[in-house]
Amino acid sequence: MTRYQRRGAKRAPSWNLPVQKTAISGILLTSFSYFLFSLQDASVKWLVVALPVWQILFVRSVTIFGLCLAIGRGELVRKAVRSPVLKPMFLRNVLLLAAWLSYYNAARDLGLAELTTLYYASPIVMTLLSVPVLREVVPLNRWVAVLTGFVGVLIACNIFGTGLSLSFPVYLALQAAVFWAVATVLLRKTALQETTLVQMTISSGFFIVFTGTVVPFAWTEVALGDLALMAATGALAGIAQFALFEGMRRAPVSMLAPFEYSSLVWAFALGFLIWGDVPAANVFLGAALIFSAGMIIIAAERWSRRLNANA
Repeated sequence: MTRYQRRGAKRAPSWNLPVQKTAISGILLTSFSYFLFSLQDASVKWLVVALPVWQILFVRSVTIFGLCLAIGRGELVRKAVRSPVLKPMFLRNVLLLAAWLSYYNAARDLGLAELTTLYYASPIVMTLLSVPVLREVVPLNRWVAVLTGFVGVLIACNIFGTGLSLSFPVYLALQAAVFWAVATVLLRKTALQETTLVQMTISSGFFIVFTGTVVPFAWTEVALGDLALMAATGALAGIAQFALFEGMRRAPVSMLAPFEYSSLVWAFALGFLIWGDVPAANVFLGAALIFSAGMIIIAAERWSRRLNANA
């Protein structure tokens, strides 16, 4: 006889409760990762004025790889070489590289508002792909949240006043959004099969190879301060990757997708703090909608947890 039967309890504990608590921690970790990625983007924006993107990505990847080796040492390399996710991680990193190249090439011809809005179609694509690829059941509240966040992006970027029309740069930005979304869905699949540190080692190792083939031809003389900033950017990206990978292990993609919009809020905040860019009124309205999107998810999960606890 269990202790619940001895006490004459009418209900047993729900098996879903620990899962839901894990999902909340996944949301927190993912949101923290997007904050760190926004800091990384601000650093890259500072560096890319004088240095090629390939060089920045190479130093960033070497820094992350070095940090992983310092923690896991030789055993980590052996695990990475024998990892069952080696092939899907290779595909994911090819998609990430394609996404970044598409994004940076589109950035040459598109304004920030157009570029950001098109790129932030990725959470919608993630949610759509999570159904056939990951077999996730996407409840109504998640659809409402992802669409609410996207409307917030439209308003914050003032897309309604830009007169956006179909062109090759627009295509590149949409392509970047799709590549990023597919790569994120693949991350969810690999995250359930391998430890975070092994995945980070594989990912940074592939990027060292990808960027290392171009860097000898694109290397630019760099001051010691800029080199230190690139390494610091890599360390920042490493922590962000760890938080993102762990978040993906703990919560479904369709639940986490709306929280990617939070990085837009951080981008506007950092723009104000670093470059003195003063956000317009529409930015605050859009930020409020983006914040609401996250609250919809959290409130729905808390409500579901209460219902299961009382069942």
